[in-house]
Amino acid sequence: MTLPAVIDLFQLALGFGLAAAAGLAGWRAGALAPSGAVAAAVVGGTVFGFGGWPGAALLLAFFISSSALSRLFAGRKAGLAEKFEKGSRRDWAQVLANGGVAALAAVFIPLFPGAAWPWLALAGALATANGDTWATEIGTLSRQTPRLVTTGRRVARGTSGGVTLLGTAATLAGAALIAALARLVAPGLGFGRALAAVSLAGLGGAFTDSLLGATVQGIYQHPEKGIETEKRPGREAAPTRGWAVFNNDVVNFLATLAGALLALLLG
Repeated sequence: MTLPAVIDLFQLALGFGLAAAAGLAGWRAGALAPSGAVAAAVVGGTVFGFGGWPGAALLLAFFISSSALSRLFAGRKAGLAEKFEKGSRRDWAQVLANGGVAALAAVFIPLFPGAAWPWLALAGALATANGDTWATEIGTLSRQTPRLVTTGRRVARGTSGGVTLLGTAATLAGAALIAALARLVAPGLGFGRALAAVSLAGLGGAFTDSLLGATVQGIYQHPEKGIETEKRPGREAAPTRGWAVFNNDVVNFLATLAGALLALLLG
């Protein structure tokens, strides 16, 4: 079997063309930084080019819903801006951290025609990214004091590894949206099992994100306000907990990878 026979080259070219247009639109709308627009073209082109319209639908569901929530609650999160490493305008690292695993999974779809596992991995990764984003955007609105996922200790809002019931419910809702859409558009996925597998994988992947945030993610002290922050004050600044190599983008990538693997195990 030759590569051109497996991969639809027209669909690949169309996918990258449309993804480039979507990246440009995202940049003009303020949802993407210039580097993020380029990365979105690469990730989107790969998912659409290899996964076709079903893959594009899953990716767009994540991007549109998460971007909409980021804009909707931007004002309410203004007081927490110093705690987060980056804002809602995604750069290349954020795009790859959230969509890189899904893009990798999409490559295997035409190589294993009819197989369900690449779709499970793709959906599990995007369910994690979507659930985690929904948790961040909606969870910060909770009146409940967050608790550290490892110890249950009460922590300030926006603290990495802090969870609330509202944030957990938002995680499951965001993951279930991707799971339901995957069941509708992705070929070869059984209804009940795939829906449950992808939803739970998204929840588990987001839990992995919180666990890494509470244990290994590099957290620093704000030089002026004295609060914990994901932002590194300077190149020489040492984290007060965790390791510098585990920044927010690395943690997000590992979480989506965990979500993809969980979807494979559960599905």
